[in-house]
Amino acid sequence: MNLLNGSIFGAKRIPYEDITSLEAESPQLIIYAIPAMAFFTFLEIGYSWYLENKNYRLKESIGSALVGFGSVGIGVFFKIIILYSAVWIYNLVPWRMELNWWTLIPCYIIFDFFSYWSHRVSHFNRFFWATHVVHHSAENYNLTVSFRLSWIQNLKIIFFVPVALMAFHPVIFFVVSQIAVLFQFWVHTEYIGRLHPVIEYIFATPSNHRVHHGSQEKYLDKNFAATFIIWDRLFGTYYREDEKPEYGLTSKIGDRLDPLFLNFHEFVDMVKDIKKAKGIKEKFFYAFASPAKIHARKHKKD
Repeated sequence: MNLLNGSIFGAKRIPYEDITSLEAESPQLIIYAIPAMAFFTFLEIGYSWYLENKNYRLKESIGSALVGFGSVGIGVFFKIIILYSAVWIYNLVPWRMELNWWTLIPCYIIFDFFSYWSHRVSHFNRFFWATHVVHHSAENYNLTVSFRLSWIQNLKIIFFVPVALMAFHPVIFFVVSQIAVLFQFWVHTEYIGRLHPVIEYIFATPSNHRVHHGSQEKYLDKNFAATFIIWDRLFGTYYREDEKPEYGLTSKIGDRLDPLFLNFHEFVDMVKDIKKAKGIKEKFFYAFASPAKIHARKHKKD
């Protein structure tokens, strides 16, 4: 069988006037999941209160919720933009795939691979770090941390253009991107210990992801994977949880409620550093070098 003429490839172009109906076919999984996420979050709050381990701080948790609500609202607004972009790329290539739900599986695996690299770049490039830092600013590790998604994280969609060029159906692409976000909800907890070794070897479990949020030197820039920790094992960024992480940024910001500050404080600092910098080379350094190198240079000057 000629695959380009079969039931998988060779799909027709999607007329742009059909995007409204396409949008209706693309479920808002994150919005549907909000009641379940709220239930488990309040359950964890109650359990934390019962154990008296003070795993929640009121201002920090409210700040996380405000960031999360803003992120969902912005996501709804950007849905149509992402769909238009996905349809444009889909119509551009000749190997378009039909809307087959089983294609979720290969699309998810490939999407997760590029998510690993997007996440990794976000830790080694200050500009993209500024779109991610809000997620690491919480100093307590609980389910509300999963709500801390940057309001400008959609800038990182450029890392997923290769996935779109593979011409998975736009609905599949959109659903996969949401499932990838939802998977990361459950890993932001201290109440799930290490799981079966096989699960720990394959997936980004709570134990594996706690390492990523640790601020100890040995934990920094480790375990970037969103779903499959295999990527970290393959590319040398895996570290096993061997002691309780100290959460938050290396330069702590304390309890913060203001979602504007949480989202944009790194951009503000970056602009200040660029203004003070002398020469184009140094300005580019403060805009795009790794946060670790920038911290080292500023600390040396101090």
